[in-house]
Amino acid sequence: MRITNVEGRLALLTKNGLADVATLSGGRFGPDVQAVYESWDDFRDWAESHAGGDPDAHMPSPATIGSPTPQPRQVFAIGLNYRDHAREANLAIPEEPPVFTKFLSSLTGPFEDLVLPTENVDWEIELVAVIGRRAEQVRVEDGWSYIAGLSIGQDYSERVVQRVGPVPQFSLGKSFPGFGPIGPWLVTPDEFADPDDLGLECTIDGDSVQQGRTSSMIFSVPELVARLSAVTPLLPGDVLFTGTPAGVGAARRPRRFLKPGETVRSAIDGLGFMSQTCVASR
Repeated sequence: MRITNVEGRLALLTKNGLADVATLSGGRFGPDVQAVYESWDDFRDWAESHAGGDPDAHMPSPATIGSPTPQPRQVFAIGLNYRDHAREANLAIPEEPPVFTKFLSSLTGPFEDLVLPTENVDWEIELVAVIGRRAEQVRVEDGWSYIAGLSIGQDYSERVVQRVGPVPQFSLGKSFPGFGPIGPWLVTPDEFADPDDLGLECTIDGDSVQQGRTSSMIFSVPELVARLSAVTPLLPGDVLFTGTPAGVGAARRPRRFLKPGETVRSAIDGLGFMSQTCVASR
């Protein structure tokens, strides 16, 4: 099953295209994209029986597509979750997942322009997992059953702000407006032959800067659900940025950061792609 956000309304992909959920369900489920996660199991059962088609379904313009989880209550982000990224950063392989957040005002849709506040903005393609039901003290082997679906994310980072002392400011440096695009789809885990092994690639103006597979994560999605839910409840609709593979600009010699006019394209197997065109700050 695939859902998305079209002009702020929940849409379901059917064989004929995208159908407005509130209309197709006769009001059983409303148009609010974020609200659907509170009744995710019921919605999924309904959606599976209505994916055959809707004569009014269509495919929208990319400009109308927003984040499939636009207003989560919690956003978790994981650092150094790929060994090659830890190595390029000259840091030890973590024994526990480093956790930070991206503030909600940084979240946006998958095809918005990226305003560059400085000359030090970096890219980080990431698999995003969205929670489908309240999770507390979850076992690793049950982790996938708490995931509503997967999407593509970019953890854009202002590297100077991120490293301002006396201690790093990860959350602040990664939370400028537009620094957390998500989309274009939320895809349920059953759509994948192996949701633990998806290829991902980030390009800038067609130049491949990051490639990897989620099977290379140090902490898998189920393990992250288990470790986080051992500390704090994970709530329906919460967002989990799961980390990035090697290839970020700050690790290159010379360093490379984003410039106005460049286009960042992020793609993950089975999830499609997102893109942002960089523009200078006014």
